[in-house]
Amino acid sequence: MTTDFGAPDDLHHDLDDSGGSAGGAVPYDRDDPFAGLDRRKFIGYVLAGSTLVVAADIASARPARGAVPSPPQVPEIYDLEDLQTDSALPTSLFITVKITKTGRAQFALPRTEVGQGIVTSTTMILAEELDLPMSKIDVTLAPARPELLLNQLTGGSNSTFSTYTPIRVAAAIARQKLLEAAAIQLGTTVDRLFTTGGIVSDNLGNQLTYGELSVGAASQVVRAVEVVLRPKEKFKVIGRPRNRTDARAAVTGAKKFTTDLKVPNALPTMVCRAPTHGGTPKRLKNRAAILKMPGVTHVAQVPTGIAVRAKTFGQCIDAIRKMQVDWNPGPVAKESDATVLAKLRKAELPLVVPDVPVLAQTVNTNFAFAFRSSAALEPYAAIADVRKDRATIWAGLKVPILAQQRVAEAIGLPQGKVKVNVITGGGSFGHKLFGDHAIEAARISKAMKVPVKLMWHRADEPRQGRLHPMATTRTRATILGNQVLSFEQRHTSVTTDFSHGLGEMITSQADELDPIGLGGFTFAQSIFTLTQELPYNFGVVTQLLNEPLEFEDKFSTGSMRNIYSPDVCVAAELTIDQIAKKMGKDPLQLRLELIKNDRVKAALEKVATMGRWGRKMPAGMAQGVALHKEYKGCTAVLVEIDCRPQTVNRKLGPETVTGPRVTKAVIAVDAGLVINPRGLEAQMQGGFMDGLALTLTSSCHLKDGRFLEASWDNYFYTRQWNVPPQVEVHIMRSDSKTPGGAGEAAVGSSAAAVACAYARATKKVPAFFPINHGKVSFKPKSFVPPVPPSPTNGLKKTR
Repeated sequence: MTTDFGAPDDLHHDLDDSGGSAGGAVPYDRDDPFAGLDRRKFIGYVLAGSTLVVAADIASARPARGAVPSPPQVPEIYDLEDLQTDSALPTSLFITVKITKTGRAQFALPRTEVGQGIVTSTTMILAEELDLPMSKIDVTLAPARPELLLNQLTGGSNSTFSTYTPIRVAAAIARQKLLEAAAIQLGTTVDRLFTTGGIVSDNLGNQLTYGELSVGAASQVVRAVEVVLRPKEKFKVIGRPRNRTDARAAVTGAKKFTTDLKVPNALPTMVCRAPTHGGTPKRLKNRAAILKMPGVTHVAQVPTGIAVRAKTFGQCIDAIRKMQVDWNPGPVAKESDATVLAKLRKAELPLVVPDVPVLAQTVNTNFAFAFRSSAALEPYAAIADVRKDRATIWAGLKVPILAQQRVAEAIGLPQGKVKVNVITGGGSFGHKLFGDHAIEAARISKAMKVPVKLMWHRADEPRQGRLHPMATTRTRATILGNQVLSFEQRHTSVTTDFSHGLGEMITSQADELDPIGLGGFTFAQSIFTLTQELPYNFGVVTQLLNEPLEFEDKFSTGSMRNIYSPDVCVAAELTIDQIAKKMGKDPLQLRLELIKNDRVKAALEKVATMGRWGRKMPAGMAQGVALHKEYKGCTAVLVEIDCRPQTVNRKLGPETVTGPRVTKAVIAVDAGLVINPRGLEAQMQGGFMDGLALTLTSSCHLKDGRFLEASWDNYFYTRQWNVPPQVEVHIMRSDSKTPGGAGEAAVGSSAAAVACAYARATKKVPAFFPINHGKVSFKPKSFVPPVPPSPTNGLKKTR
């Protein structure tokens, strides 16, 4: 693996410290969500408390938005990042930093860590403004806090973008108040003091620690203060590569996930689930026999299946395999891949080419995308302790406030009587936007009247868990000579469930969406429009979404990483390659000619240079390149793929999908202001592995209402043999004043680059993705019982 960060100073692009214009309105800058504020001074509060507690107030100075120009697409003016940030601003005051008597900084992050590294980057932001070592900063995950409203949703690559300035302001206020307290104690003025590593010093050698000053800096009342943020040229932490703060704990097994927690009397619990997707239980016929099995303590029927609690998870599995259950069929019991695809095709919106010259030609493409599981490495897991008058939940949750509300509804308690503790998650991919596991655990605990430690079986995830919907995308480009006159795209999808909080954000920002024409859209259409942006000059551009009502509430779906973008990007970039072929142009050269944005062009030129675009390759091998612009930034990806028979047909063991192999990947990312280059590199690598899987191998086959995949051994996510031996990540220099989104940024462009390379190597454009979906290369596990036998040799595998 190689990484190119450029000169460290070139990664820092802080707020302009020129002071802004005196009395004049500051134009709205879509890359800076706080552009209406004076460029030096921010408002915050010192809160009442025994030690120093401070908060930021960002919402009050947000400018009004202007009218939307007609040429750009909607995301160029107002995108999903803006929507999420605007929704969070009203409660930014509740983001607080506390300095303790021991000199440590404490911050409860109102977002969820699921492996993306935001605890580390947040620690870096605090360290920068506080002038405090990272080792003295404690960043924890905030429990569900209803007063935060829409400021506690982790998704859409928005966490750092929306919290960056509020956290900096709060930290800067803390440092300022510590300096003022030190000036009083030392009998001097603030301008004669300086801070280093959590110590305030003067030129005479006198020193006071932050801990010694925390009480004196505290206030008995809430009062407003102004603060100046540290200028870019004085950054010491932001922009420097850092290892993750939890790296050692993660690799040594010391890191605590939900199933590692020791909650008194919370015993292992699992659920016997229906054979068909969305099926429900009628009754358990052999309840008495199950209760007599070794280790079993409780059995209960809940809406999602038959729950069993035992001393070990292995005993839960043994009990599930013995259960005799009558099931109600799910809502898609008669559906298969072919029937769903046919219904989607029937519901596709028409392509309507505008008036064009007679000599114009069209390029038409038509693609389909299978269902895909959004399951993470950590299965759904939650601990619930439900009593008559209260309940406590522990789980990895990206929208804990909504989960708290849903749990309260499910068990019949007021929301205030349900405490939800947010636990670090072992991945999410959109899965943990939903509180399915927390709700189910709460229902089970209420029915059994004891605490439970619920874990979904691996086989449950692709069969009953959240899925990325099956979809089709049709495109039509109209060209005349070397110009693209129009580009149409119609994306038709099984309904995506947005009941996890993004829908509420759209409702809250209706006044922002009305002026840009989204006021009458559905949640899905609004999110589609706010995220899809083609970075090319294509003349008249229309990208439309249709989610037929026929599929409403039938499949368990969710916002898998990058939501609609991977499918849309694959279709668009493959179409561009076909346009280039029609024009007789090199695919890279055509992109360079059509790109609208200099930042995007620079990223594409970077991968072309570093990846040696156009180099001679053997027959059956090829390069592919693709772009994606989203989250206030862009990614360009170049890959090399090997589709030669000796590679495609190699033997790697039973029930293993081989096929083509990507041998090299070069990624260039412009993510705006980079907090932690090392973390950004990891995000790009992970996003690439996702995109690679989506194009080549990972999908769920639906047959007679049943998804055939069960567990990771036959859900073919990227394996070690898939991973390119060469992966390069190049972080582009950027003048952006704020961080962009990175968590999902590389998925769409990576999937598209692999697809384009495959089409060039095989000289055949795929019509269905992933390309291996047409063949079931494994023997499906049983549906009754729904899980395979519990392992008996686990201890041998730990040595």
